[in-house]
Amino acid sequence: MPELEETPVAAGGGKPDLFFEEEDLQYEEEILRNPFSVKCWIRYIEFKQNAPRHVLNLIYERALKELPGSYKLWYNYLKQRRKQVKNRCVTDPGYEEVNNCHERALVFMHKMPRIWLDYCQFLMDQCRITRTRRTFDRALRALPITQHHRIWPLYLKFVRLYPLPETAVRVYRRYLKLSPENAEEYIEYLRSIDRLDEAALRLATVVNDERFVSKEGKSNYQLWHELCDLISQNPDKVKSLNVGAIIRGGLTRFTDQLGKLWCSLADYYIRSGHFEKIINTYTEAVQTVDPFKATGKTHTLWVSFAKFYEDNGQIEDARTIFEKATKVNFKQVDDLACVWCEYGEMELRHENYDQALRILRKATAIPAKKAEYFDASEPVQNRVYKSLKVWSMLADLEESLGTFKSTKAVYDRILDLRIATPQIIINYALFLEEHTYFEESFKAYERGISLFRWPNVYDIWNTYLTKFIDRYGGKKLERARDLFEQALDGCPQKYAKTIYLLYAKLEEEFGLARHAMAVYERATRAVQPSEQYEMYNIYIKRAAEIYGVTHTRSIYEKAIEVLSDEHAREMCQRFADMECKLGEIDRARAIYSYCSQICDPRTTGSFWQTWKDFEIRHGNEDTIREMLRIKRSVQATYNTQVNFMASQMLKVSSNATGTVSDLAPGQSGMDDMKLLEQRAEQLAAEAERDKPRSKEKILFVRSDASRSELAALSRQVNPDEIDIDEDEEEGDESEENEPDEVQLEQQSVPSAVFGGLKAD
Repeated sequence: MPELEETPVAAGGGKPDLFFEEEDLQYEEEILRNPFSVKCWIRYIEFKQNAPRHVLNLIYERALKELPGSYKLWYNYLKQRRKQVKNRCVTDPGYEEVNNCHERALVFMHKMPRIWLDYCQFLMDQCRITRTRRTFDRALRALPITQHHRIWPLYLKFVRLYPLPETAVRVYRRYLKLSPENAEEYIEYLRSIDRLDEAALRLATVVNDERFVSKEGKSNYQLWHELCDLISQNPDKVKSLNVGAIIRGGLTRFTDQLGKLWCSLADYYIRSGHFEKIINTYTEAVQTVDPFKATGKTHTLWVSFAKFYEDNGQIEDARTIFEKATKVNFKQVDDLACVWCEYGEMELRHENYDQALRILRKATAIPAKKAEYFDASEPVQNRVYKSLKVWSMLADLEESLGTFKSTKAVYDRILDLRIATPQIIINYALFLEEHTYFEESFKAYERGISLFRWPNVYDIWNTYLTKFIDRYGGKKLERARDLFEQALDGCPQKYAKTIYLLYAKLEEEFGLARHAMAVYERATRAVQPSEQYEMYNIYIKRAAEIYGVTHTRSIYEKAIEVLSDEHAREMCQRFADMECKLGEIDRARAIYSYCSQICDPRTTGSFWQTWKDFEIRHGNEDTIREMLRIKRSVQATYNTQVNFMASQMLKVSSNATGTVSDLAPGQSGMDDMKLLEQRAEQLAAEAERDKPRSKEKILFVRSDASRSELAALSRQVNPDEIDIDEDEEEGDESEENEPDEVQLEQQSVPSAVFGGLKAD
């Protein structure tokens, strides 16, 4: 290929010879004519994209020598240079060449934030920490302040990459002068590097700033709560704040959260080692907080107070605090119940099991004056004996530590008080079963059933019936049947399926097959409509296995009547497939014919294709024609329904537009009339297209007509009939009317017909 030699134009002082290919000449001539046109240089560069890198770089250098202020050229050139060294080691000299190229670009592009960002990211990839930080600072000095928000996210990401907390803190302080609303991010970073003193100072500043809006959606109280937790849990690290003054200020500011704030203050004194002040604070707190005015959980004050003594090994003092707490008139019964439970758990932690039992038995003892659980006029001490929380813990302790008799007495007492839950009933019955008291276990289930109604009683019935069958099987069949009938009496549709299936399984394994079929048949009517299809599938499967497939015909017929169109179509196809396997072709054809009435050919093409395949395999020309006739008839029926609905919608639309036209006569009325005329023409065209077209007249005959009626219809005179010489055709017709000889085939009965029965 001929080559032209030219003096190079390159930066850097080197003067290598340039060799241009023949295809380059048109681009070289263009840039000679228009050396200051960016488009000309870009076209040349795009043409040389696949050229060696030094060739492409040289073209960029030539272009930038002519157009040093072009952002597009600099951006693409720097991108290309970074791409060339991407997979090299960071110590490669090529990286420094690219860095120098960026520095040259910034002489002209120092107001472009994109160039700065790419350069800083490139330096971050080289792990040049000091140079990167200085470059970020240069970018912030060079760019206007309105564009600093583009630099800071990458700068903050850079300082968080390395364990240089002092540098990061200084950078964050500069950043918050520009964006004080992002103080939460800085506080989180200070926590991560364990600079909690400055974190507490920043958080205190945020809390005191009424104009501060949290980007994380936190309220001022939530920020205050974080501050209290931070300073109370780290007294040895937070030195710059007066913790006591801050928390006491919160006590006057957030009067509805006194309990939590008092606990925070006491926690601070405990961690600081000022135990006498842990104690004075708790004492002041429990004397100050009014349980009826407080909105939080006031019992936590007493529990924390007692745990303080427990943590310091003063068990007797902790017991004294708990005893005093049990006499406090709390607002809610649950508060007193929590105090009793915490009291018992403290004794368990110190392995005082008998003492724990005595405490909970004391809590559940009947008071001198009984009161209802929700009777707010009575003190909580007279109502706590009906607290399920205390009784549940006592039952657990009795099972673990007590005797069978004492545990049974606890469960019986829960039932007598009528505070049991279904889970308590099941636990009681399982406890009796573990000790081989089976009849007592069943009595527990029955007591639970008498306490609850549907749907709460479902779990009890389900467990009871399962356990009863596992225990007795078919030995007490009549009793089991009575239980199932009792369970199904009033059972909602949502829960009926499981019980019916369990009932049918009982009859199949230990009862009579006809009883099982009766149960399945009842289940198809009792379950939810969404579960009927699945229930019919189970019914059909079990009937086929027990009695044989012929017994499923009546089930299929009932299912097709009851189920929705979608499921009925599937049932029809399965029914027809079964009849086809049994050799009952006429039955299968009748099923397809019946199902066709609910199959719109436009949406249920698979059904019609299945019927067509069936007729191709088992039918003849006449049956296929009949199938196509039915398809056209069904299509016309659905088209008529659609056209009727469209006409009604058009009528409503015309009435609505008529009202508008009356209000604004003129052009809008003409547009409405034109729209109605177009719609009417469209409907008329659709109706004409949907009409079945044939070259001969079709005679529709009733399907139940007798042969004599058909003969009478055929003898009726047609006034439009054309007189044609039929003498010549009579002989042919007589020959055609002679019946053909039919070859009959024999087929063995499938084994599925017999079901579970075996042939002799």
